[in-house]
Amino acid sequence: MNHPSRPPSRLRSLVLSAAMGATLWAASVQAQTYDLTMAVITSPGDGYSILTASVPDRVAKATGGKVKVTVSDSLVPPAQMATAVREGRVDMSAALHTYLAADEPRMGIFNLPGLINDIKEYKQVCDAFWCEDTRKIWKDKWNAIVLAEGTWCTQQLFSKDPIHKIEDFKGKRLRVHNPQTAEVVNALGGKPVAMPTTEIFPALERGVIDGLFISMCVGGSLEFWRIARNVQNWSLGPINGWAILVNPDSWEKLPPDVQKQVQSAMDGVQHDAFTQYDQFVANARQAMEKNGVTFWVAPDEERAKLMQPQYIGSAYDAWNKRAQQVGFDGPAYLDRVRKVLGKTQ
Repeated sequence: MNHPSRPPSRLRSLVLSAAMGATLWAASVQAQTYDLTMAVITSPGDGYSILTASVPDRVAKATGGKVKVTVSDSLVPPAQMATAVREGRVDMSAALHTYLAADEPRMGIFNLPGLINDIKEYKQVCDAFWCEDTRKIWKDKWNAIVLAEGTWCTQQLFSKDPIHKIEDFKGKRLRVHNPQTAEVVNALGGKPVAMPTTEIFPALERGVIDGLFISMCVGGSLEFWRIARNVQNWSLGPINGWAILVNPDSWEKLPPDVQKQVQSAMDGVQHDAFTQYDQFVANARQAMEKNGVTFWVAPDEERAKLMQPQYIGSAYDAWNKRAQQVGFDGPAYLDRVRKVLGKTQ
C-alpha cells in the first residue's frame, strides 16, 4: 500500500528520470565545445604572425575552453585568404587588404603614394570611416565578418644595389605586392614583379629580381638582407593592413554569449596590433642592425621628386578608373581621406 504523502513508485521513477535528463542536458550544453580552423600566411617576425599565433590561447581563455581555434599557414594560398572564408573552406582567416586592391580599390588606399604615411595616419582614417566601410565590403563581397584589424610592420625596399635616387629605380626588377606600387615602379623605369614571399630568396640568389618591397619585420626575419643588403625607406605604401575574418555560418554556430567572449578576445588582438606596432618595428630594426644592416631614409628633396605627377600620377589614375568601374566616386573618396588627415592635394 502506497503512503498517502508519497507519489507512486512509477511516478517517482519518471520524475527522477526527467530530473536526471535535465541535468545531463544542462551539463552537455555547458560542456559543448566548438572547433574553428583559421588560415594565415607565413610572415615570421611580423606582428601579424605574433598576434595571429596568439588567437588560440586568447580565445580559449576568453571562452573557458569552449572554443578551440586551430591556426595553420598551409591551408590556403595567401591570395585566397578571403575567398576561402567566403566559400567556407575555413572558418576564419587573417586576410590582407592589399591582395584584394585590384578588385576593390578601397582595400588599397594605403598603397597610394603620399596619402597615408604612417601608423598614426592609418589609425586616424580607420577610426574615422574606412574600417567601417571595409567591414561592409568584406561582408557584401566576401561574405565575411571582421573580428579584428591590424597592420604589417612598415614596408621597406630591400635591394642588392643602393636605390638612393629616383634614377636608381631605372631597370631594376623589384618585387611588389600591390597594383599602386607597381604603377609607380613602372613610371620610374623599373620592372615590377609579382611574387609570393616563399620565392623571393631564390629569386634574389638567381638574379631574377634586384630587390623587393616587404614588411621590415618579415624581410629581417627571413634574412633577405644577406643578399639585398640595402634597406631603404621611400615611404611607398609604407602601411599595409590585415583583418581577421570569420564565415557567418561558422559564427552563427556559436551561442550569443560565446560570440561576445570571442569578440572580446579579438578586441584584445586589435588593441595590441596598434599599441605594439612601434615595438614590433623597433625589434626588427635592432635585430638587423646587430647584423650590420644600415637603414637609409629618402631625404625630403629626393622624396619630393618621387612625388611628382609623372611618377605617382598613374597610380592615382588607375585607382580612380577602377573606382569608377566598381561604382563609387574615387576622387571624392580620396578627398574624404585627406580631410581626416588635414591634408590638401
